[in-house]
Amino acid sequence: MSSSTPTVSLQAAAAPAAGNLYRAVWRWHFYAGLLVLPFLIWLAVTGGLYVFKAEIDGYFHRDLKFVAATDGAPRAHSELVAAALAAHPGSLRKYRAAAATDDSAEISVLTSQGEALSVFVDPYRAQVLGALADRSSVAWTIRKLHSLKYFGALARGAIEIAAGWAILLVLTGIYLWWPRGKGRGGVLVVRGQPRQRLFWRDLHAVTGIFVGAALVFLALTGMPWSVVWGAKVNEWANGHNFGYPAGVRVAVPMSQQRLNDVAPTSWSVEQARLPESAHAAHDAHQEHAGHDEHNAAAAAPVATSAQALSLDQAMAIFSRLGIAPGFSVNPPKGPAGVYSASVYPNVLAQQRVIHLDQYSGQPLIDMAYADYGPFGRWLEWGINVHMGQEFGVPNQALLVLVCLAIVLLCVSAATMWWKRRPAGGLGVPPLPAERRVLRGVVALLALGGLLFPLVGASLLVMLVLDQWLSRGASTFQPMRR
Repeated sequence: MSSSTPTVSLQAAAAPAAGNLYRAVWRWHFYAGLLVLPFLIWLAVTGGLYVFKAEIDGYFHRDLKFVAATDGAPRAHSELVAAALAAHPGSLRKYRAAAATDDSAEISVLTSQGEALSVFVDPYRAQVLGALADRSSVAWTIRKLHSLKYFGALARGAIEIAAGWAILLVLTGIYLWWPRGKGRGGVLVVRGQPRQRLFWRDLHAVTGIFVGAALVFLALTGMPWSVVWGAKVNEWANGHNFGYPAGVRVAVPMSQQRLNDVAPTSWSVEQARLPESAHAAHDAHQEHAGHDEHNAAAAAPVATSAQALSLDQAMAIFSRLGIAPGFSVNPPKGPAGVYSASVYPNVLAQQRVIHLDQYSGQPLIDMAYADYGPFGRWLEWGINVHMGQEFGVPNQALLVLVCLAIVLLCVSAATMWWKRRPAGGLGVPPLPAERRVLRGVVALLALGGLLFPLVGASLLVMLVLDQWLSRGASTFQPMRR
């Protein structure tokens, strides 16, 4: 008998400790949900729609994006650009040739009024089909709604906070779900009826455990677009060798212009600098040397600038280099500019960026997905899956199921809270009897705050809120578990 007494005492002591930890985790799980749930629903609905971006734009903008294919050869690229500029006078920003026989060509134009337009032209007849404001298609609108880009940097910062807290939400949720010797009920099986709060509790727990890993994956792979964390990590990841990934070391003159300044590009090479066409730099050097020459009369005359390549010539070179169909071309900006072709198809291995000297037509940089460093390749793969592109229709279908499950997770959480909340109270989970346990949980959460600065700032705000709620416990009554 005496030998069992210490065991009983240890069990009795462990029970309050476990209860304190559970309460502390539950309290911060509640706070995380308070911050995240509205944003998660928004992201799930808009994200679930955006994975069908090609299908959506193909439906809503069919008259612009598709043409009746003919047996004849397409017109010259320069002829299509001339047709677009005749309809909308201005300057060429970007040219995308038709990727398939029934596709239109898309010409991005900066009009004389300063408006950026996407003009769609029939490649067989050189007829303008219509125009849209740049990045104003239905799919682009959904994308900007998804990121809250319409609402400014503050709203985009809120999305970043929500993504960071979503990760903490999943981690604390797993702890609360953990069976601890329970049966299948509430762990893998939903009990009760919809009118009962037990049903909603089990539905929330079971849905969360199945969708949790996918939610963390989406939060992490969405972070590269975030306004603070994404921008800083992108700057760090591309902070060497002119921003190009490891293995793409070039010995050509580089400009201060970034690839993302001239065209939408993959995350890994947003900060990559554009090279310069060598002929203009050579002429500038010769002119400077001529001014410094004491005997100017005896100096050899400086050659005039060589003729720059036409768009048709540049397109022919890009095609010979084997870049995937559907690529876009940005024309040179100024005498030192380059022709830049880029393509980001669903197949990651076909991602490619090529910069041509606008005079010689020589490729100055030819960079593919295989040239990215390990960090860049992993991030690009994650982004491709996040956008529903990597595995085609199965990827899209899985993401839609995940988005529906996330909505269900949020709705069940809100319903469970509504059924449990006390009259006249917010229903904050009770404080643990031992406050040191709560401080320990907050310290663990702070580690996530160090990794994601905006999440750390929001954690400080929530700590202040928690202190206020703790002091007003008589008004904000705790709810029962």
